[in-house]
Amino acid sequence: MNHEVPAIPITVAVIFHSGFGHTARQAETVRRGVERVAGASVLFLTSDEAQGRLDDLKLVDAIIFGAPTYMGSVSGRFKTFMDSTSKSYATGAWKDKIAAGFTNSGSKSGDKLATLTQFAIFAAQHRMHWVNLGLPSGNNSTYGSDQDLNRLGFWLGAAAQSNNDQGPDFAPPESDLLTAEYLGERVARVTQQFVRGRLPAVDGLRPDIRRSS
Repeated sequence: MNHEVPAIPITVAVIFHSGFGHTARQAETVRRGVERVAGASVLFLTSDEAQGRLDDLKLVDAIIFGAPTYMGSVSGRFKTFMDSTSKSYATGAWKDKIAAGFTNSGSKSGDKLATLTQFAIFAAQHRMHWVNLGLPSGNNSTYGSDQDLNRLGFWLGAAAQSNNDQGPDFAPPESDLLTAEYLGERVARVTQQFVRGRLPAVDGLRPDIRRSS
């Protein structure tokens, strides 16, 4: 008999700052990716809002961080949120939650890796588990194009590029938004796998994959 494994209910927080709206578009597609996974719900917060919701963040299963890259680093508003989590750090409130990140800048590189690394270190300080993008690099051969997922070639998280003379209605391009959506879905699935591993045996699972309580 075929038994479907029931969807594991999880909550993923998406916390972001957006200076001009471009990173907000990226955040929305991360959210859409999370919501593609059955059983997954999203706590969607700006970094300013998140400073007043730290008690709620104790209850989520994963947090995805997002900010534009300004001057080779996360934006100042997002850094203020990071600094506001010192009590959560001290109490281990986020220990063993899943973490991931995304960023946007005007240049194709724009030192975005520095921002993703900053997110990953921040997550490590909170004793979280970092999830990478999980995509090969796109647009790196004569067969590639700007339509490829991960066209900018980042692996630590999702990266997007928005032309400085285009507003958020036009940038970042669709391929970068789909890359962000992929990240959201990947984080939700990894989070479900992680949470499922903590649960006692689920009725209907094959005997060889049952877990003892």
